[in-house]
Amino acid sequence: MTSHEAAFHLAVKQFEQAERILLVSHIRPDGDAVGSLIGLGLALQQAGRDVQMVIDDGISADLRYLEGSRDIRRRPVGEFDLVCTLDCSDLTRTGVALAGRPICDINIDHHATNLNFANINLIDTQAVATAEIVADLLFSVGIEMTYPVATALMYGLLTDTIGFRTANVSPKSLRLTADLLETGVDMAGLYRRALTNRSFEAARFWGSGLNKLKRLDRMVYTSLTLADRQEAHYPGRDDADLINILSSIEDTDISLVFVEQSDGHVKVSWRAQPGFDVSKVAMDFGGGGHAAASGAEIRGSLSEVQAAVIEKTRPLMNGGHRVE
Repeated sequence: MTSHEAAFHLAVKQFEQAERILLVSHIRPDGDAVGSLIGLGLALQQAGRDVQMVIDDGISADLRYLEGSRDIRRRPVGEFDLVCTLDCSDLTRTGVALAGRPICDINIDHHATNLNFANINLIDTQAVATAEIVADLLFSVGIEMTYPVATALMYGLLTDTIGFRTANVSPKSLRLTADLLETGVDMAGLYRRALTNRSFEAARFWGSGLNKLKRLDRMVYTSLTLADRQEAHYPGRDDADLINILSSIEDTDISLVFVEQSDGHVKVSWRAQPGFDVSKVAMDFGGGGHAAASGAEIRGSLSEVQAAVIEKTRPLMNGGHRVE
């Protein structure tokens, strides 16, 4: 039995034995964080468990249509038999949601930069999303894959693969997608909500970033300031997925977006074409992620962080951290 198989069976046993379960995902949650959290949370509730789902930042209003999303809270209340993190490469990504709870029992994730911080680390770097691992768990123990659970997991798969367009999409992930579709999931509706619909404010926010777009060799980058966010009336603290627009630019190997934060940090997002690994650079700045998609939050002014990150990232195009 491989270490992954052993972790899988131990995790299943823990979930079967626990009665009160705390599930936590990361700050500034993306679709996979929310989808895997809700999918596992609802399934465990169906199985009779007392479950709390927690995200330090809460979730944005545009995700409230997912059944179970309104059960997500910012802080846990009470004691628990089991604590599980989802889609978190390290405990700092949970913010203060686990403050005073130093022990993490199960860590479910698919990031290669995961620090294996829990008693049981169920990490599958071949999975296209944490939602894929959760689905494997649920199918393996025979928990009924209801429409709300399948919809949440499908949302995680769709968003982390950008509509099944990433290089790590596999026959397994597509077979799993077919199994989820069997429950009646509205794939077209989810796709629209997850990947194509944008608010007017998000589009204006994009305009600010696109207006400042720069190219350096085969790297493109831009920045979004607090003033840009205020002018656009954009409510989030992210880049409104502008990074995925930049990554579609022709003759570009690496894309970067720098987003100024109100706490003295800058949120940095990297995207790379196949053959380049930006995760190691992200880790140098205290972040992490995947070879083709990583992020970090770095203390400093926008200009300081931008200069430092570009200096570290530019050598990748000359052979550094290149994936052969």
